[in-house]
Parts: sequence; C-alpha cells; structure tokens
Amino acid sequence: MTLLDQRRPPAYAPPVPKRTPGRLRTWAGDLGLGVRFATAGGREGWIRTLLTSLGVGLGVTLLLLAASVPRVMDARAEREGARVTGAAWGEAPVPRSDTTLVWIDAETEYRGATVGGQLLRPDGGRPPLPPGVAKMPAAGEMVVSPALRELLDSPGGALLKERLGHRVVGTVADAGLLDPEELRFYAGSDTLTKAKGGHRTAGYGSAMNTSPVNPYLIVLIVLICVVLLVPVAIFIATAVRFGGDRRDRRLAALRLVGADIARTRRIAAGEALFGAALGLLVGGALFLAVRPLIGGVRLWNLSAFPADLVPAPSLVALIVPAVLVAAVVVTLVALRSVTIEPLGVVRGARPRRRRLWWRLLLPVAGVTVLSTVGTVGEATAVDPYPIAAGAVLVLVGLTTLLPWLVEAVVAGLTGGPVPWQLAARRLQLSSGSASRAVSGITVAVAGAIAVQMVFAGMHDDFVRIVGQNPTRANITVEASYGSARLTQEMTDGFRDTKGVTAAVAVAESYVVRPGPIPRHGIRPTTTLTIGTCATLRLLAELPSCADGDTFVSHISGRKEQNDWVDETARRGEPVLLGSHEVDGVPTPSLWTLPASARTVEARTDPVGVRTDGILATPGALDPGRLPDALTRATIRTDERVPDAEEYVRNTAAAIDPTTRVMTFKAVERDKQYASVGTGLLVGGTATMALIAASMLVSQIEQLRERRRLLSVLVAFGTRRSTLAWSVLWQTALPVVLGTLLAVAGGLTLGAVLLNMITKRVADWWVFVPFAGAGIAVILLVTLVSLPPLWRMMRPDGLRSE
Repeated sequence: MTLLDQRRPPAYAPPVPKRTPGRLRTWAGDLGLGVRFATAGGREGWIRTLLTSLGVGLGVTLLLLAASVPRVMDARAEREGARVTGAAWGEAPVPRSDTTLVWIDAETEYRGATVGGQLLRPDGGRPPLPPGVAKMPAAGEMVVSPALRELLDSPGGALLKERLGHRVVGTVADAGLLDPEELRFYAGSDTLTKAKGGHRTAGYGSAMNTSPVNPYLIVLIVLICVVLLVPVAIFIATAVRFGGDRRDRRLAALRLVGADIARTRRIAAGEALFGAALGLLVGGALFLAVRPLIGGVRLWNLSAFPADLVPAPSLVALIVPAVLVAAVVVTLVALRSVTIEPLGVVRGARPRRRRLWWRLLLPVAGVTVLSTVGTVGEATAVDPYPIAAGAVLVLVGLTTLLPWLVEAVVAGLTGGPVPWQLAARRLQLSSGSASRAVSGITVAVAGAIAVQMVFAGMHDDFVRIVGQNPTRANITVEASYGSARLTQEMTDGFRDTKGVTAAVAVAESYVVRPGPIPRHGIRPTTTLTIGTCATLRLLAELPSCADGDTFVSHISGRKEQNDWVDETARRGEPVLLGSHEVDGVPTPSLWTLPASARTVEARTDPVGVRTDGILATPGALDPGRLPDALTRATIRTDERVPDAEEYVRNTAAAIDPTTRVMTFKAVERDKQYASVGTGLLVGGTATMALIAASMLVSQIEQLRERRRLLSVLVAFGTRRSTLAWSVLWQTALPVVLGTLLAVAGGLTLGAVLLNMITKRVADWWVFVPFAGAGIAVILLVTLVSLPPLWRMMRPDGLRSE
C-alpha cells in the first residue's frame, strides 16, 4: 500500500456527522460561563462582582423609592379625603341628630411647625368619629398624634401644652394622619356652637376637590423627574463597567484557548448580567432595609408611612428588564473599543482620538425636540413626553461630550509638580474611566441648574406680594362672630401679653340699603367696621375722632366704588345690619347713619388692604347688634422677645380657642408651587447622596485596580502624600471640566425651557451653589477614599497569584 493509499480513508467508513448545537444553546452556555467567571473567579472576581452589585443596587434602591411615590401620594390623598367633613366643602346644612357633631378647625402653629386639629362637640350619643380616633374625647380632653404627644412631653413643648390646655387621653392612629411626623389633635368642647363659627356634620370622608395642575408646573415636574432619574441610570451603566481591565485580561486568556471574539463578548455579557441581577437583589434588600426607617425621616417637612412605600408593579416590571438589558448593552458597547487578542489586550498603542461631531448630535437633537413643543401658556394642554425626551437627550448628550472634553484638555498637559504629572499621565492613558466616574454629577448639576432657572422664572406667577406691613403689625387674630366683650378682651389681653407692643381690635360686618330690590337685582352693600378711635386711625386718615363719631371711608382713585359706598351709606337714612332670628323668624335690624358722619380717605392697614365703607365707634353702634360679624385683632410684637408669637397664640387660645391666628408675610406662595419646590429639594438631596456614594464606590474600584502600580511607586521611594495629591488632582480635573460643561448645558436647557413657557431668565448666576455642591462632593469623596488608598500602598500589593 502506498503512502497515498494510507492517507485515503477507507471506502466503507461512514462519514462522521458534524454536531452543531443550536444558537440559543450556544449563547446560553456562553452566558453561563460568564456567570461562572463572576462567581468562581476567586477573590478578585468576587470583589468586582460585589462592587458592581453594590453600585447597581444603590441605583435600583433609588429607582424603587421613586416607583413608590405614586402609592405614597395616593395613600396620602386617601387619608386626607377620609378626614374631610362635608360641611367644609359647602354642602347642604346637616340637621341636628343623635349622630351628628359640631366641629371647628383649631389649627395652630408652634415655632414654625403646623399643628392641625379640631374642636368637637357631639350632638348626641352616637357621633361620627374622625379617622384614627377610637373614642370621642370629652370636654377638656384630647387625642393626639404620636409626634404631638412626644412634643408635648418634651421641655420644648411647654408653651404648646399650655396653649392646648386639654388632657391627653388617647392617640390618633395612622389612618387619621398624613404622615408619621404630623402634629394633629382632636379636642372635646362643651361650649362650641354654630354661632361661634362651628360646622355641623354627620360624618367624615369626602371626595377631595382637586384643582387642575398649572401647565407651568407640569413642565417643571417633568423636568424634575428627568433630572432626578437620568443620573441614576448613568450611574447604573457606570457600575456595570467596574473592573473592566481584569475582565479583559480574562477574555484574552479565553482567546488563547480558542474562543472567538463573538464568544468572548457573550461571556462578558453573562458576567455583567450576573452582576446586574445580583445588584437587583441588593437594591431590593436595601429598599426593604431602608423602608422601615422612612417613617422617622423628615426632609423639608415631608415624610411617609413605611407601609405606603410600595413600588408600582408596572414600574417594577419596567425597572428589572431595563437594568438587565442596560448591563448587557453597556458591556458590549464598551468591548467595541477594546481589541482582545490571544496574547493580551491592546491598550498600549495610542488610541484613536474621540470624534466630536456625533457627540453634538444628542444635545442638538434635544434642543430641537424642545423647540417643536411650541409655546406653553396657562390654558395650554401640555404633552409631557416631548419635554421629557428633549431634556433626556440634552442631559445624556452632556455625558457623551465629557470624555471628549477631558481627553482634549489633558492631551496637552506637561510639566508641573510630581503629583500633577502623575495625575496628568494617568488621565492621558485612561481618561475614559475618570470621565465615567463624574458623568453622574455632571448630569445632576446641569439638571439642577436648568430646574432652578425654570423655578426662578416661574416665581412671579406663583408668589404674589400681599401688601402686609410687618413693620406696623405682624399678627392678626380673628373670630367668626362679633362681640363687644370679645373685642375688649382681645384689646386688653393682647396688650398685656409678653412681647406685644401694640394691639387693636375691631368688629366687622356688611350693611345693605333697605328698600325694594333695584332693577339690576343687586342691593347697594358696603362694609361696617366698629372700633375705637385709635383703631380707626389705622384704617383711615381721620381729622379728629371721639367716641360716638361715625365716618364714611373712600379709597382714593376708585370713583365708581366710592359712589357705590355712598349709595349704601346715605347720611340720615337707615341701613340694614342683617337679620336676627326670633323664634326662628328672621327679624331685620336697622340702624340710621348719623347725618354728622364725615367722609375720610382710607389708608393701607397692617393686613395690606384699604377699608372703605362705614367706620363707627362703639358709642355710635354696639357690636353686639351685628349678626354674622367678624372680630379681628391686629397685633405688633417685639422681634427681640423670644417666642413672642407663641405667647400671642397662647393668649388667643385662652380668650377663645376658636380664634384663628395668622402671621403677616410680605409674600404668599401658591401651594402647588410650594409643594413642587419641596419635592425638588427632597429629590435633589437623595440624588446628591446617591452620586456621592457612587463616586466613592467608583474611586475605590479604580484604586483597587491600580494597587500594584501604587505599591511599585511606594517601593521606589515615592512619598504617600505625593500619591494622595495625585489622586486628588486626577479626580478633581474631570470634575472641574464636568462642572463647566454642566453649567453650559444647564444654562442652555434652562433658557430653552423658559423660552417655551414665555418667561425670561431671572438670574444667570443660579449655577454658583450647584457648582459648589459638585466640588464639595468630590472633596468629600477624595477625603473618604484616603484610608483605602493608604492600605493599598503597602508592599504586599506586589504579590501576584
């Protein structure tokens, strides 16, 4: 047999079938191998996996908290609606029965905190109970929320305890509270009547009257959501790339034993997938660990019950696959820039410079999308999706611009001190990891600047000057009925109160001209104010005044309104004070305006308004004759006296617990606007905390990868302080560049959004505090990372396995 015959296969030998497993089976095996590398890669593999899972877990925790917000708000609205009484919303009067009660709002303030409450007087033996109250408190008793009980038992609550004056006999359960830290009480009364401002109700619970959200606020809310969530997504994408250098060296070893490039990428995807899945579990565990602690945390006067922190199932179903898909996509994209060969990873060659043109497409596209939204007005129906998409494109575009900017700046850095040279060389070799570490803070600062610009631009629409003059009077006390006795008690009681420098009280009502109803169907009507001469001088320019005088007050520049006052207040003719009920029959009460009444000009009073109509002294008209009147005291306090306002509130509660005490302010904020501002502060605080934690994890991961290099430098005599300064510089430089980019991007985004809502830029310098916050975060992170750096510079870092 020849050699050729020996090489030829026998004719009778059957061909060997080539077994090719299915593609899905192959991919599953490669992904499983990646999971094995993540779990069985020794100490280094587990450290990388744990860092990735911790980073992803922090982001998932915040996403789960954000997904719980709808349930928290719904539960809060349900509790608020459950304790609403029908009479408060203008429903038909409720007849008295054994199952009704009379109530009045007894809300007060204590050192800036709102203390909500009601006075209750049951009409029979089966009154309705407020939510969370197990038993109706008797006269002189009250049930309080746990937070209020704690305050009353503390030394700091002594003045409030004196003001409320009732004995605590029970606790309001969670069903009757908006949040765990709410201060609220229900007190029993045996003197409350409808004549004193009380309302009768047959039960609690009513649909809340919700006003539509202002379109401007919709724009602001959408922007806030984007600003708070985009940094979280970027941080999760960054965490997936922790330990990339060691992973690439493992993949090079696989290439050496025959794996192709596609298979190494699938293995890397499996490793990232496992870390992300573990991060989901870590995030869920952290969420469950933080959840019981939420009730004891109150940020910017906002808290929540732990039981209400339930993520929306639809959002959870979106978060879980989004995190897993993002982990795979980010890993595959990262591997495109790395050449993994059997003999190593090609990183030593000079990399190709990053291109700028495509990085500009994202922010330009975002601005274009926002420009297509058009003008948003107060009556415009706002579509939130284009606004959210445009803002996301602009902010994500900043993260793509940052690596190019860092690379372009550090490329020309030469010379300088040794720490600076070490930092510059490190950034020149690997600027991508440094850029990724600060991308989250760049987006957060840019978004915060844009939000603050829009917030400031809307300021004038939601904050109005009310004209109150705290330099003349800073507190007003009102009762829902008129009484000469109450007026005098207010005047005397407040003048003797500690910290009060002046106090005046008046009784106010309306008067109508008697006679047939005119053709237009409206009888001439004006106000009637009764007070002493000292009081009336605060309301009008009086030439002279004595008890028994009357005046007709006009407002300068309002001729039509003054003519209407003169139609009602005709000197020498009667006016109708109102109707008293005698045996259930309305009986009109008439009073003749003296012919000697003089016309005077109104002045702006401490409440910020000018009062026209009839001004009378007690000698001319007894306030007791005024049905449906209002008694009001105006008070000025000495700001140098501590708790002067609290002493005034205590005096008001002692005179009549149904009085309302209000402090004067120069401005008044819209409630929706204020609540959005509160949400911005709470969310911004949480996001900044996450960014600080993420940067710390990223910093430690980078130091761990350079442990051998740090040990070599120390072994050659490099001082540790030099290495510490180099770490600071190589972290601070990308942060400074990222902050500059964030300022430019934030100002641009804010200007575009303000142009959308036709508002002007109120302040171009709003970026200063946010830029300072970013720099403060990096200084804090660097300081906290110094102890791990010191440990990594030990000689044992030269050991190798």
